[in-house]
Amino acid sequence: MLDDVGGIRKTVGMATFDHLGLSVADVPRASDQLDPVLTALGYTRAYNAPEHAYWRQTDEPEILLYPAREEGQHVHGHVGWQHMAFEVGSREEVDRLHRVAMDAGWSAVREPKEYPRFTERYYASFVEDDNGIRFEFMHNPPRDTTNG
Repeated sequence: MLDDVGGIRKTVGMATFDHLGLSVADVPRASDQLDPVLTALGYTRAYNAPEHAYWRQTDEPEILLYPAREEGQHVHGHVGWQHMAFEVGSREEVDRLHRVAMDAGWSAVREPKEYPRFTERYYASFVEDDNGIRFEFMHNPPRDTTNG
C-alpha cells in the first residue's frame, strides 16, 4: 500500500532502506575522498561541512558521514561493516570506477577481475578509503537463457 506524505510516496507497512551513516576519522578528508567515487556512481553531494556530509541520488538511500566518537580505523573482517557493493552496467564501468577511486586516494584491495566462485559472469573490484571503508564495484549480468 502506498501513502503520499508531504508529496513523497512511501510504502506503508514495509521497511525501506533509507540511508547509510558512516563514522570517519576526519569528515572533510573523507568527504573529499568519497565525493569523486559517489559522483561517478550518480550521487550528488548535498551537504558538506566539517561535522557532517551527505550525498543523494534519486530513489537510492542517502550516504552520510559523521565524525567517529573514538580514534582508529575500521578493520575489515571484524564485527560490523564488511563492504558495500555497487552493481554497474558493464565490466568497463567497473574498471572506470576502480580508476576513479584510485585517483581519489583509495587503496586497491583487489584489482578488477572475474570471480567465478560467485558466478561465471561476476566481475568486480574492491577498494578501501583511508578509514578502512570498503566498496565493491561489480557487474554480474543475467545468464543468457536464450541459447539453452
